Amino acid sequence: MPKQRRTEKKRKNKKTAPKLHHNVYVVELKASVLERPKFLKANPDRDPDLECFYVGRTGLKPEERFENHKNGKKSSSLAHRHALRLRPDLYDEYNPMTYDDAVKMEVELAEKLRAKGHGVWQK
Repeated sequence: MPKQRRTEKKRKNKKTAPKLHHNVYVVELKASVLERPKFLKANPDRDPDLECFYVGRTGLKPEERFENHKNGKKSSSLAHRHALRLRPDLYDEYNPMTYDDAVKMEVELAEKLRAKGHGVWQK
């Protein structure tokens, strides 16, 4: 077997630790989001006294992703138009994580906030 093939074979067999480079994040939304019918329809049991949030996942730092939302770069229209501030107190404990874990955690975090009565947008 040529030397190059053995090297390639070794690389294929070598196990590497999963990369922890994804994050979940939570953006607090302005009250103006309550003027959006699609948000209200998605949150029929929302407590009107509690904040509304956008929950997402990213391969960037949450602060970078938040800036992208504010600038309309690859942004949800709700996050772009109604973003108020990041809420690291709601997500910092989970980051960083693998992509697969971020996919799951995004949904779990949104469900957790909804269960407390918050209006949440997450897709």
